[in-house]
Amino acid sequence: MTIADDIKENASTTYSAKWTVRDGTTVPEPADLKLSNDTVHFKRATILYADLDGSTDLVEKKNWMFAGEVYKTFLYATSRLIRRHAGTIVSYDGDRAMGIFISDTQSNDAVSCALEVNYAIKNIVQSEIQKGWKTDFKIRHVVGIDTSEIRAARTGVRGDNDIVWIGNAANLAAKLTAHNADNPTWITKRVYDYLKDNQKLGPNGENIWKRWSWSQHNNDEIYSTTYWRAIT
Repeated sequence: MTIADDIKENASTTYSAKWTVRDGTTVPEPADLKLSNDTVHFKRATILYADLDGSTDLVEKKNWMFAGEVYKTFLYATSRLIRRHAGTIVSYDGDRAMGIFISDTQSNDAVSCALEVNYAIKNIVQSEIQKGWKTDFKIRHVVGIDTSEIRAARTGVRGDNDIVWIGNAANLAAKLTAHNADNPTWITKRVYDYLKDNQKLGPNGENIWKRWSWSQHNNDEIYSTTYWRAIT
């Protein structure tokens, strides 16, 4: 069988096979799903994408060791905080990490995580750079969060495969990271509507979120903030 025959057979089988669907109570590993049309369904899950801003310039203009250390420390801080808030890290994609939250307070957990990521990067990771390098480089990042119905399916080839997350939140959380890093946390209205007062209000009772019209996506209502939540 040629490669073309193999690809044709896979497409034919995939497009003609029925899906098996089961409700999810935990975030699956690839081995929990078949490579056939098999999926785990979540009535609602919250997706967080954390993206290192300006990484192209970073690798083109800075020492490769410096760039590598920025990547490593950014992704480490983000990953630790995703886990701290009961999220599961489901992928790393170059300069970004993707986390999924499925608890009853999933959107609140994801937003708390994002606010702590903002603190950790600006107040901990940034200050440590000066100890190892003489540089004026400032780490900038964007976190995008959305919530929706999500399905997990396994994709790839035997021996080399992973999970694809199918649903609005997976796509839109990633797209939110394209926004301006001057506002490092971006959320959809769906997420905003789940927030509690202590996640909406600052120390003087002010609303910490700014509302925007997302012109690149049907003028959806989205929100951003520059605030952080301190960690110890």
